[in-house]
Amino acid sequence: MEQGNVERERVGRVRVGPVDLEVLGRAVKEAQYRHHRALDTRLAQVGTTLAQWDALRAIARSPGASAHELALATFQGDQSFGTLASRLAAQHLVERRPGRGRRIEHHLTEAGERILEAGGEVAREVLGASFAPLDEEERATLLALLRRMGVRADTLP
Repeated sequence: MEQGNVERERVGRVRVGPVDLEVLGRAVKEAQYRHHRALDTRLAQVGTTLAQWDALRAIARSPGASAHELALATFQGDQSFGTLASRLAAQHLVERRPGRGRRIEHHLTEAGERILEAGGEVAREVLGASFAPLDEEERATLLALLRRMGVRADTLP
């Protein structure tokens, strides 16, 4: 058997026995931390931060969304997202428009769309390199497992 295949078989095996959940949780957090650091560093080169780019991405996915909806989509509190949205508006990356009642709707400007696209290219490069050790089947499995956990996390005390 070819050396690459032997290594793939060894790595692909599931260990039988208890897994230390704290170690597992920390490994997930370490991967996220590495992604965030690499993305923040590279996004700075295109004139944005991870938090800003994530907000632009959320607005692009839901044009006209309220600050509360966007805060939920970006895993932020309402006040934090409001501050971030104000900064994005001051940079002319988003436009805030009055909606029904007290609702303020968010839309990307042309400049915001350019930053979003540049950030998307950066994210594809960074995440592509990060997930390169996994083949497509392993990536699909990881995604399915994380999504399954996400559904269950909503029921946690």
